[in-house]
Amino acid sequence: AGERDPSRRVWVPTAGRQNSSTASRFLSQPDQPLQQYRAFRRMYARSEKFNQEAWLEVWTELDERGFRYEIVSERGSDYAKNKVLKAVLKREQELVAEGHAERSTLCAANYEFTDGASSADGLRYVLMKPKRKDVLLVDGRMVLNEDATELLRVEGRLSKNPSFWTNSVNVIRHYSRLDGVRVPVSTESIARVKFAGLSRLEVQYDYETINGRPVSLAARRTLASLR
Repeated sequence: AGERDPSRRVWVPTAGRQNSSTASRFLSQPDQPLQQYRAFRRMYARSEKFNQEAWLEVWTELDERGFRYEIVSERGSDYAKNKVLKAVLKREQELVAEGHAERSTLCAANYEFTDGASSADGLRYVLMKPKRKDVLLVDGRMVLNEDATELLRVEGRLSKNPSFWTNSVNVIRHYSRLDGVRVPVSTESIARVKFAGLSRLEVQYDYETINGRPVSLAARRTLASLR
C-alpha cells in the first residue's frame, strides 16, 4: 500500500481501503499526555551538496512556562548550526509559545485514518491523511505494534513545506513508552533545499524527567536498547 522514496528509506503513501478498526483501537486507548519533560538532545545536520555537517548537544525543557533550551556544546559548520539546528530549536520554541502544540496531535481533528496491511513480523500500519496543509502534519502512516496499542513510528512527508527554500521533507519519528508516557525518542528527516540539495537532520532524546517525575532506571534501559 505504498512505495519507497528512492532518496531515503521513507515510505510514501498510496490509496488504501476505508477501514478504521486498527486506527480506532489505537486512538481509543487511554493515554497519559506528555505535559512536562527535561531531555538531553543530540542533534546532527548535514548538507550533502556542500559537504557541511554540524552537531549540537542541548538540554531542552517543556512545562507550563513553555519550551526552553540551553546549548551545551556545538561543533561543525556555522551554516548548518545556525540555519538548521538552532533554527529548529527556535521554531519549536515559537510554536509552543503560540499555543500550536495540538496542531500535531494524532487525532481525528487533524487526520483521516485508514487501515493498511500488517507486515510479516506482525506490525500494523495505519495510513494518515492530513485534513489541512500544515508543517506539523505528516502525510504518511503510523507503525503500530501487533495488538495496535503502541505507536512505534510515524513515517511520511510533511503536508506543507516549511519555507520557500525547503521542499519534500520526509520524516521518520520514533516513539517509545517510558514510565507510562509515550514520548519521541529519535527523529530522522531529509529535505530538498533549493541550491543546497539534500539536507539531513537527526535528533536523539535522553529524558531526565517526564511529567514531573525522574525517569526510572527501567526506562533508561529501554532508551539505551533503542540506540
